[in-house]
Amino acid sequence: MSEPTSRSGERIAKFLARAGVCSRRDAEKLVLAGRVKVNGQILTSPAFNVDDSAFVLVDGKPVAEKPATRLWRYHKPAGLVTTHRDEKGRETVFAHLPKDLPRVISIGRLDINSEGLLLLTNDGALARQLESPALGWLRRYRVRLGGTVDQEMLNTLASGVTVEGVRYGPVEALLEHTRGHNSWAMIGIREGKNREVKKLMGHLGLNVSRLIRISYGPFQLGSLEAGAVAEIPMKVVREQLGGAAPAKDKPRRAARPAR
Repeated sequence: MSEPTSRSGERIAKFLARAGVCSRRDAEKLVLAGRVKVNGQILTSPAFNVDDSAFVLVDGKPVAEKPATRLWRYHKPAGLVTTHRDEKGRETVFAHLPKDLPRVISIGRLDINSEGLLLLTNDGALARQLESPALGWLRRYRVRLGGTVDQEMLNTLASGVTVEGVRYGPVEALLEHTRGHNSWAMIGIREGKNREVKKLMGHLGLNVSRLIRISYGPFQLGSLEAGAVAEIPMKVVREQLGGAAPAKDKPRRAARPAR
C-alpha cells in the first residue's frame, strides 16, 4: 500500500511537536524509523502534511489532543543553558523545570550566565509571535557594569549604533548608581539580537558582570524567586496582544478514523 499524501495542513513533525510528543527533529526521526502512522498507514518520509481530520498514531498509540495554548513566567537562574539538549553536557533550563509542566519551548533565550525572566509556552506559533521584532515589545535588563561609565556615555546608544557590521536599534539606557568600579544600569532593547546587551556594553568599553532580565514587554519578573514558574492567564495574553492574539487557544479534539 502506498504512503498517504496530503497538501493541506502542517508538516507531521510540526504537528507532533505542537501536540507535545517531542521536538520537530525527534519527530522526523520517529517517522524515518517507521513509528508513525497516519490514517492507518505507516509514514516513511517527514515531508508529509496532516490536518485536524487526520488520525495519527505513534508507536501504536493515538496522539493526544492538542493542548490549550499556555504561557508561563520563569525565573532563570545563572548557570543554565536555554536549550533542550546541550552538546557540551551543561545543565539546561528544561531539565530543571517542575515535573508537572508539559513540554514547553522558550520565547527567546538567555545565555548561560544571564538570569531573570524567561517566557515559556507550549505553542510554537505563540512563541514566534512574541519573539517578533514587529511586536515592538521592550525587554528591560538590570545590568552590573565594570569600567568607567556615565549617563552621557549611555546616551550615545539612544539613536542606535553599528557594532562589528551589525546595526542595533535605539536603546534605552539609564545609569542607576555607581559604587567603586561597578555600576548598575537599566537597559531597554526591542530587537533581542544574540547577546545584544553585552555587545552594546562592550562597544562602550564596559564589561557586563551580571545581567538580569526584569521584563519582557508587559510581563514582569516581579518577586518570582529563582527557579520558580508562574502561569500567565491567556486572558491577560489576549488583552496584551489585542487582535493579534493566537486564535487556536482551545484544545483540538483527538481525531478518529472514519468508519
